[in-house]
Amino acid sequence: MKTAFKLAYRNLIGAGLRTWLNVIVLSFSFVVIIWLKGILMGWDYQAKSDMTNWEIGGGQYWHESYDPYDPFTLAESHSIIPQQFSDEIEQGDMVPVLMVQGTIYPQGRMQSITIKGIDPDQDLFLLPTHQLDTATDAVPAIIGAAMAESLQLDRSDHVTLRWRDARGTFDATDIVITDIFSSNVPSVEAAQVYIPLAILREMTMMQGEATLLTFRDPEAERPAVQGWVHKPKEVLTASVDRMIKTKTAGQSVFYTILLLLAMLAIFDTQVLSIFRRQKEIGTYIALGYTRREVVGLFTVEGAMHSIFAAVVGALYGLPFLAWQAEVGWTIPMDAGDFGMAMAQTLYPVYSAGLVISTVLIVVVITTVVSYWPSRKIAKMNPTEALRGRIQ
Repeated sequence: MKTAFKLAYRNLIGAGLRTWLNVIVLSFSFVVIIWLKGILMGWDYQAKSDMTNWEIGGGQYWHESYDPYDPFTLAESHSIIPQQFSDEIEQGDMVPVLMVQGTIYPQGRMQSITIKGIDPDQDLFLLPTHQLDTATDAVPAIIGAAMAESLQLDRSDHVTLRWRDARGTFDATDIVITDIFSSNVPSVEAAQVYIPLAILREMTMMQGEATLLTFRDPEAERPAVQGWVHKPKEVLTASVDRMIKTKTAGQSVFYTILLLLAMLAIFDTQVLSIFRRQKEIGTYIALGYTRREVVGLFTVEGAMHSIFAAVVGALYGLPFLAWQAEVGWTIPMDAGDFGMAMAQTLYPVYSAGLVISTVLIVVVITTVVSYWPSRKIAKMNPTEALRGRIQ
């Protein structure tokens, strides 16, 4: 085997430009596959991290009637917070949110919104709720940058807010925009107005009630609570997992095309090599090599293209991948259009498992492709091979 590696190395170096063209194409496949997979891993990490910091924390309890895709359920999606959560809420490890359907009238226009009551002193989310603890002549409120841009609102603007209380009576008041925040989670910003929880409870006559209960610790054991549905973090981030899975399947087509181009070059090189080196093959057999050993030599020779490609890919790929991990890849369109947690700039995340698995897959495929045409050597007649002809 050691001799086979030495001969394979000598033959590849002797082939000159043909070898290095194959190696460069194959190394490009290495780098692109690792980079694209790193982008998806980075997106997965960023999306879940952003959702945790802005919206879901370590998990939630939903009121049993709450359906985030049906705004009409908000009228019934509230009840008294269970007593067993009182200590956790008092310690700041659980944040209650009361949600009510409402309407605002910016500059004479009408916009349906969801009014969210939240504790100004909470620190579970990155929301600037401390801005709700402001003395104003109207109800303090914060909104997202996307909504502010859409409705042409700015800080200190006053807007009329209308809502329906627990008895079904409509009421209205003015709110003042005390802050505008920006996040990578569209569902936190889209048609959402945040006001102090105590004020919203008073406005709607829903004292001590909530729609969602978000807790900090995802590992803590959570009991079943009557009237509330426990939503673990994995369930709340399932949409991201499905999106990543879909994107991975789509990228697999691109990976396949890259590998097919590289493998076609390896296959053609092996066929041409066997055709042009018939005398050399006959000589090997005449010197005592078995047909299996000669097939193994040519298989190793073809497989070594992937080894060389890994080395060459590392020379220019490592600096490129490190640079991408630092500056990220900026999406050429508004990430908010995707309607899910996605930053405008994605930072690739590379793991040892990703690099090793990619290298192993390419090496194995290259070995198989190299062995395929090499099987023809087993059918060669040594005498005819020495003459430079294949029967």
